[in-house]
Amino acid sequence: MTSLSGGESTAHPYRIDTSKPHPARMYDYFLGGKDNYEVDQKAAEQFMKAAPEVRAGVLANRHFMHRAVRHVVAEGGVRQILDVGTGLPTEPNVHQVARALAPETRVAYVDNDPIVSTHSMALSDDPGTSVVLADLRDPRAILDHPEVRAVIDFDRPVALLLVAVVHFVSDAEDPYGIVTTLRDALPVGSYLVLSHATGDVHEDRREGAAAVYDNATASLHLRPHARVLDLFGDFALVEPGLVRVTDWRPDETPRPDAPPIGIYGGVARKNA
Repeated sequence: MTSLSGGESTAHPYRIDTSKPHPARMYDYFLGGKDNYEVDQKAAEQFMKAAPEVRAGVLANRHFMHRAVRHVVAEGGVRQILDVGTGLPTEPNVHQVARALAPETRVAYVDNDPIVSTHSMALSDDPGTSVVLADLRDPRAILDHPEVRAVIDFDRPVALLLVAVVHFVSDAEDPYGIVTTLRDALPVGSYLVLSHATGDVHEDRREGAAAVYDNATASLHLRPHARVLDLFGDFALVEPGLVRVTDWRPDETPRPDAPPIGIYGGVARKNA
């Protein structure tokens, strides 16, 4: 998930907090990464007990993102990507997937964990890529951030990626208002790529799994299909619509014995 840009905030200060699990570092652990702390590992192991399919889920979510990026670049013709809640670098990264199809693609990565910025510093020498410490809960600060503006021209189509991040925003923090602010800043021809965890698939485990994040830096808010769909607003969903990430234009037929994944994903376009 993504901290306020332009300086410290009393609500979301810029510091690496190792006293609580962080969703980005837990996600890294689920993916088999090493950029995490003992507190993240313990929370992740606890989550896996409540939801044993989580590792398959995060891999499926990442594969969905790769397919969605290829779609917006190859079929949508987009050459600018704003990835909010990017998490720790895991190859292939968004810019690598996009530039395999269109080398001129520019990418702004945004996250709120300082460790993400630290591990992404190698990208700072790339004029077509920026890494920004900023918070999804302050969308205006993201849109106005000079390092975002350095690579993203909001007068031309942009692909906004909100992949596995909005479910860390509580209803009290107004996720629909946040996403609307970001959507409204995008010109016609832009895309929204969004995935969101749900309790629709494993209702019996919903509360136990979400509770693991109660002591993390951001709590987990599982939402049903209809409420996730609302996040797309008046953007037009491309086929097959908002579906489980494993069902969004899969490269190959899922195994019949594969565990059901409780993450919805969709891609939508802003039309005139």
